[in-house]
Amino acid sequence: MAIQKDRVRFNVGGKIFETTATTLAIAGRDSYFSAMFDDNWDLQPNPASEYFIDRNPDCFAILLDLLRTGELYVPPNVPEKLLYREALFYGLADHVRSAKWGRFDGNRLHLLKSITGRAPGDGTAIRGSPEGGCCVAHGSMVHIYDWMLEEHPPINLDYQRVNDAGWVGPVDPTGLVISTCERLGRGQGGMGLFNSKTGELRYKFSVTHENVVKSYTAGALCFNDGYSLFSSCKGRSNEYGIGVWDQNTGQQVDFFYEPPGWSLGDADKLQWLNGSNCLLVATLFPRKDNCYISLLDFRSKSMVWSWSDMWSPANSDDRRVRDAIAMEENGSICVVNEFEDLGFMDLRRDSGSVRWSSRSRIMKGKMPDEPCYPKLALHEGQLFSSMNDCISVFCGSDWVLTSRLKRSFGGSICDFSIGGDRLFALHSEENVFDVWETPPPSIV
Repeated sequence: MAIQKDRVRFNVGGKIFETTATTLAIAGRDSYFSAMFDDNWDLQPNPASEYFIDRNPDCFAILLDLLRTGELYVPPNVPEKLLYREALFYGLADHVRSAKWGRFDGNRLHLLKSITGRAPGDGTAIRGSPEGGCCVAHGSMVHIYDWMLEEHPPINLDYQRVNDAGWVGPVDPTGLVISTCERLGRGQGGMGLFNSKTGELRYKFSVTHENVVKSYTAGALCFNDGYSLFSSCKGRSNEYGIGVWDQNTGQQVDFFYEPPGWSLGDADKLQWLNGSNCLLVATLFPRKDNCYISLLDFRSKSMVWSWSDMWSPANSDDRRVRDAIAMEENGSICVVNEFEDLGFMDLRRDSGSVRWSSRSRIMKGKMPDEPCYPKLALHEGQLFSSMNDCISVFCGSDWVLTSRLKRSFGGSICDFSIGGDRLFALHSEENVFDVWETPPPSIV
C-alpha cells in the first residue's frame, strides 16, 4: 500500500506517465513539482487520479528520465532548444546544465563550440554569467548569450565605449552592470544596471562630489558578498578613485579618493578579498607608464599594502606587469609579464619584491606586432593565464604548468572569463569566442 501511495500518474499532452514521489522530489523546491508536496516532502492529496499538464510529452519523457537516472539523453528528433524551453517551465534548467557539463576543472576542459561575432576586432571584454551564459563587449555594444548560447537582443550604449561589464549574481540572475566612457559635452557615461534579457536600463550609478552629481568615466568593476559594487572612476574635477554603490538601490555609499603620486581612477583590475575585507586595485601597463597595485581598506580609508615598479630598473622583469590577482589562501599576489612569466609578492610584506617563476615561461622571443596582453584568473585552486592564442593552466603549491587550451582560429585571446562552470575566451581578430566546459562524470 505504501508503494501505491508513492506512485504518481501524469497525463502530459495526452500521453500517460507514471513515476514515484521519490523521483519527483529530486527536482527540488524550485521546480514545478514542488507544489505537489507538503513541507515534509509528503505528497499532497489529489482528488483526481492523475495530473494533467498541457506540455510537450517527448520533452517530459527526457526530463523524467533525467530525474530517474541523473543522465541526459536527447534523441535526434527532439530539438535541444525545445528541451531547454521545457526545462525552464518545469524549473529543471539547473538539472539539465549539471547533466550536460560537469564541475569545472581546468585540466579536463574540452571545446564545446566557437561562436563568431557580428563584427571583426575591437572586442573589449567577455564575462561569464553564473548560469553558464556570457556577455561580450564590442565597442559601444554588449552582446548577450544565455546558457544555451542563444543570443538575446544586444544592449546599445549610444556610442559610449564599454570598459567593463559584470553580472550581479544569483540574487539577480538577469542583472548586468555596464561601465562606459564619459562622452564629453553630453554629460553621459558612468555605469548602469541593465536587464540582460530585455536590455532595459533599470537605473544609473551616479558619482557625487561635494554634494554635486558629476559626470565620470567608469572603468573596472567588482562585486562583494555584501551587495556592494566597486568601480574605478575618472571625473573632470577631483573624482579620481574608487566608488562604492549599493547594488540593490544604486545609491553611492562611499568613495576612496586617489592619493597624490598613485593611480586608482585608471585601474584595470578590481578584486574583492573576503578574508581581509579589502579591495585589490591594479593599474597596469600600458594604461600607465608604471604599474600600481594596492589593497584598500574602506573601513579605515587607508592603503594597507602597495607595490609599484616605478623604482625598478628599466630592464627588470618587474617592469610592465600586465595583470595581477590576489590569492588570499597563499597570502600572495600573482602578476604576469609580457612573456607570461608568473611573479609572486608576499602580502605580509609591504612593497616587497617580485619572486619570478622561470618554470612558467612558455613563450620564446618577443610579443607579436599587435599583441593581446596576458590576463590572469583564479578558480578553485587553479591559476589561468592567457597568452597569444592559448590559455595555460597552473596547479599545485608551486604553480606547475599542467595543461593548455588552444584554438588556431580567431587570433590572439584578448580576454577570458570563468562563469557557470564554463570558460569563455574572446579572440581579437575575428571577434570569435570559444566556450570550454568539463565533460560530465560517467555514471556507472
